[in-house]
Amino acid sequence: VVSWNALIAAYVHHGSFGEAFDVFLYMQQNGVRSDNVTFICILNACASPDALVLGRQVHSYIANEGFESAVGTALVNMYGRCGSIEDARMVFDRIPKVDAVSWSAMIAAYA
Repeated sequence: VVSWNALIAAYVHHGSFGEAFDVFLYMQQNGVRSDNVTFICILNACASPDALVLGRQVHSYIANEGFESAVGTALVNMYGRCGSIEDARMVFDRIPKVDAVSWSAMIAAYA
C-alpha cells in the first residue's frame, strides 16, 4: 500500500486530483486495502469547495472502513477548506483525543 499512497500523494501534490481519485478507485476495485495515509492523501484532493460532495463520499467510505478517528483532523481540514464549517465541527467534536493539530485545523476552518 506504500507505493499506492506515494502515487496518490504525488498526484495530489501536483494538483492532478482526478488522477489521484482514479488510483484510489483502482485500489478499491482491485482489493488493495487503504490505510490512514491513503485516506489523508485523498482527503487533500477533496479540500476545495467544488469537491465537497466527493469529500462527503470519501468520508462515508472512511467511516465504513473504521478509520474516522484515525483521520479526524484531516477530515476537519478538508471540510474547513470546502467551507462546510458545520461538518468540520461535527467531526471535530467526535475526535477522541483532540490535540494542538486538531485545534489548529478547527481554528483555520473558522478563519
